[in-house]
Amino acid sequence: MIRINLLNVERAAAKKTGSLAGINRVTLLCALILILSGLFVGWRYLSLTRQSSELDAQLAAAEQEKVRINSVIQQVQQFDQRKAQLQQRVSLIEELRKGQTGPVHMLDQISRSLPPMLWLTEVKQGDAKAPNDVTIEGRCTSQTSVSDFVSNLEATGYFKKSIDIVSSTTEPLPQPPGELVKFTIKATFVPPAPPAPPVAAKPGAPKAGA
Repeated sequence: MIRINLLNVERAAAKKTGSLAGINRVTLLCALILILSGLFVGWRYLSLTRQSSELDAQLAAAEQEKVRINSVIQQVQQFDQRKAQLQQRVSLIEELRKGQTGPVHMLDQISRSLPPMLWLTEVKQGDAKAPNDVTIEGRCTSQTSVSDFVSNLEATGYFKKSIDIVSSTTEPLPQPPGELVKFTIKATFVPPAPPAPPVAAKPGAPKAGA
């Protein structure tokens, strides 16, 4: 009589089925891990790509801002240079204007001091070492006119005393008959003092007319 142990066969089949189920679970878990890893890597790649694009945009904006700032700095430097040049020109003009004030004032005082029947032929200013020295040449009809001219110049207060009469000669005047006096004098002009700056009123001081 042949006996078949079906219980052992069932146990072997159940054991084999359990092994296959375990293998399938491990495979599924590994596949799930691979899928999740791929998703994470893809998300991380997209995130890094987006961050890289944002950084590139920020760098481009920073470069544009740098170019703009450099342009502004160059404009400021050019403005400073032009400002310095203009200040130098203004200072030079002021110096020239101050230097011109003396001769103009001197000629004005000379013209105011001319007596009747006396005229000038040359007014020559001194060199750079003595710019206030002046030599005056002219003609008149009498020696008295020369003396009056010198007195008038000294009376202005703008010429140092005493004024030197370098030469005084007479020339015959054919028509009408008479004499013409030719003279040369030397004088030293005293430039007027610049006006004093206004004095600021002290705090609490009473105002004029109060």
